[in-house]
Amino acid sequence: MKVGVIGGGLMGLALARRLAENGNRVSVFERGSQLGGLATHYDFGEFVWDRFYHVVLPSDLDLIRFLHDIGMSSEPRWETTRTGFFVDQQLYSVSNNFEFLKFPPLSLWSKFRLALTILYCSRIDDWRRLEHISVEDWLVKVGGRATYEKLWRPLLLAKLGENYRRVSAVFIWTYIKRMFSARDASAQKEQLGYISGGYKAVFERLSQSIDAAGGTIHTEVAVQRVASGPDGQILITHDQCEEPEAFDKVVFTGPVGVLSQVASESLISVDGDGRDVEYLGVICMALVTRKPLQPFYVLNIADSRVPFTGVIGMSNVVPESETSGLHLTYLPKYVHYEDPLLHAPDDELRESFLNGLGIMFPDLEEADIESVHINRATRVQPLQVIEYSRLIPSVRTSHENFYVLNTSQFVNNTLNNNEVIKLVEGFMREHGAAFKPGSEATTEPTADQRMSAVGT
Repeated sequence: MKVGVIGGGLMGLALARRLAENGNRVSVFERGSQLGGLATHYDFGEFVWDRFYHVVLPSDLDLIRFLHDIGMSSEPRWETTRTGFFVDQQLYSVSNNFEFLKFPPLSLWSKFRLALTILYCSRIDDWRRLEHISVEDWLVKVGGRATYEKLWRPLLLAKLGENYRRVSAVFIWTYIKRMFSARDASAQKEQLGYISGGYKAVFERLSQSIDAAGGTIHTEVAVQRVASGPDGQILITHDQCEEPEAFDKVVFTGPVGVLSQVASESLISVDGDGRDVEYLGVICMALVTRKPLQPFYVLNIADSRVPFTGVIGMSNVVPESETSGLHLTYLPKYVHYEDPLLHAPDDELRESFLNGLGIMFPDLEEADIESVHINRATRVQPLQVIEYSRLIPSVRTSHENFYVLNTSQFVNNTLNNNEVIKLVEGFMREHGAAFKPGSEATTEPTADQRMSAVGT
């Protein structure tokens, strides 16, 4: 069976591997020059690592199993990490219960309510009741006004800007739920994992697997049109061919907005309440230094003078052997996807971010900095506004050989690579039989078949 997969991110390639190993002739079409999407790699000069920061949590069981299946290793390399806060012009470690109890910016009562908030949030399973209340109202109700003003509000501002006023409590629930799983409760320590060679190694292995199974991957190919063809086939038109190419089945893994532009009306229908899904974009400055910047993996920032969201000490997870003896730190700033700052000149952003670093680390000298790199992504994750699940477009395919698999309908979890792999596995459980040789559909699709394996 000849199968086309549109999109060469982790989702598209993981799916293409499964389909190719099942005996299908798979062709992957990726618009960019590199595979991987948000998980792609970047050349930092002395070494190559992920363009944006990624770690593996002990609870990422689907991702860990996937890495084992493609022959990366039995499991990622684990490191014990620390968490810090920058507040009141001071750095504080909050990496264990003892340090939390000593945390000066909060009173003992506020600490108790903060701990209660995190514990309570981590144990909530019914997320739907949280999407009707704003994140501010919920945090004040559960944790108190003092804790909110001192800690939560500055963090929300740093993460979302003024958009935090429109976001539901689901946002903080998804964040706490995921990060809480990184902590080993018995040992009272946080463990995070990394993949040797970064995600570049993952995509190289996926490419090799797809190639070995007879599949092909096309980069720098812009798909212009997807339409129905004769005898139940799906036609893909792209900028590298004069005539449409016919496939027995096609799976689209890109954003819903792109899907609406390229897919013919005979293939899909998109239903919604008329509001567009809004996204968070990110500006991420990567700092390569000759010595460690700080001892934390995540340093949360509660200071409005600092222009970035946090300080991600990648080299506190990834050893120097992976980064040529240098230290890698990411400084992300999340903004609305239509914010003009996403298009600001690199020099302007570099100056602003370095000034912010000077506020936090006055002892950092220019001689300590090996290089500075600015990367951006326009659509990182949907902005989970009040009652977000109601505005999600419902995508239905109206052709038995056309499928949609993407992540826009992640309404109750954060966008991360474990969830991507989980979605791929769910798709294979539901639709895998239709991709086996001799299983070409000859009947009208059911309602379940028409529904996309939804999800940016």
